[in-house]
This record gives sequence, structure tokens and C-alpha cells, in this order.
Amino acid sequence: MKREHMMQLSLNRVVIASSNTGKLAEIDRLLAPLGIRVVTQASLGVTEADEPHMTFVENALAKARHASLATGLPALADDSGICVSALQGAPGVFSARFAGEPRSDERNNLKLIEALQGQSDRRAYYCCVIVLLRHAQDSRPVIIEDTWHGEIIARPAGQGGFGYDPYFFLPELGKTAAELSVEEKNRISHRGKALARLVKLLVENEKALA
Repeated sequence: MKREHMMQLSLNRVVIASSNTGKLAEIDRLLAPLGIRVVTQASLGVTEADEPHMTFVENALAKARHASLATGLPALADDSGICVSALQGAPGVFSARFAGEPRSDERNNLKLIEALQGQSDRRAYYCCVIVLLRHAQDSRPVIIEDTWHGEIIARPAGQGGFGYDPYFFLPELGKTAAELSVEEKNRISHRGKALARLVKLLVENEKALA
């Protein structure tokens, strides 16, 4: 899969600016075939960056720059969340901390379902913004965004995935995100599609990251 391109771009080793084990597993599965060695920021002693911003792209940039500055490596950051129509786009950038600290998928989901009681509009979408920095001072970051549309159901289904996946129903498949296989989710999810576009860029357009 044109691994020589990756070596030329010195992106065979990239620090991932996240401690979310679900995200890390998804990213690793998608980048490993290209010969990219994923190194977690935690394994290098890097603490999590603050995420004070109101947009996914600003938070992703902040996380990537923090990890790259601390390690001297190219950095990849993902900021994502679920946006619910009836809640004016909430939880959005606050998805991981929707129910407060400490972070808890279970409490986040319970709060979301409670907030939607009596609502007929159950539309929602996941949004993912991926940022890749060649170095900490990179003034031309690679930014990719994608979405995944579905609706919120009142009762969970499925044992896979993480976050809001058991409640995120896909009408065209008749399944929740948590009922999909890893391969199927990686192919159609917000993060999977965004990473696929990043991989395509890395393989086909060396000059974009020169």
C-alpha cells in the first residue's frame, strides 16, 4: 500500500493525542496497514491537553499541538462528539463530559436519554474532526471532518463500540453502532470515514505533507 510514501514523509511514527482507548483502537486499526506506528501520548508521559474551545476543530488543533510540542513528533488528534437536533446540537464538544467528571459513558447516556424524554425528533449525528500536524509550529495543518447520521433510541442495543454507540441507531441498517462489527463500523463511521480520507491523502498526495 505504498508504504514508501510514509517513510518519505517521516510519518512512520505519529503520536496520538488521546487517552480514549476506544478511539485509539480504531485509529490504530486503520493506520497500521500503512506502516504507521501509533504512539500514545500517555506512553510518552504527556498529559491531556485542555479542551476549552467551543468547536471540534479548535479542540483538535489544541490537542495535536500540545502532543507534538511535548514529544517532538508529528501528532494526530481527533475531536468528536454527538450532536442531537432536539438539543440544539448538544452535547457536541462536551460529549465526553456531558454528565460531568469523572467521565462516564453510562452517566452520559442516561443524561442524554433523560433530556430527550417527550421529544419526537430523535435525529442525531456524530461529528469527527481529525488534525494532523507535521510539527508543533505547523502553520498548515491537515484538517479533515466527517459525520455519521442516525437517531437516538430509548433503550440500548449491542455490546460493541463505546460512548453513545448503544443508543445510536442506524435506520438504513436496522442496527445501533454498538451492534456493528469492528470492520463495518470502521468503514462507515464518522471517524472511519475521516481516517480513510486522511489515509488516501497520505498515500496519493505526498506533496500535501512535504
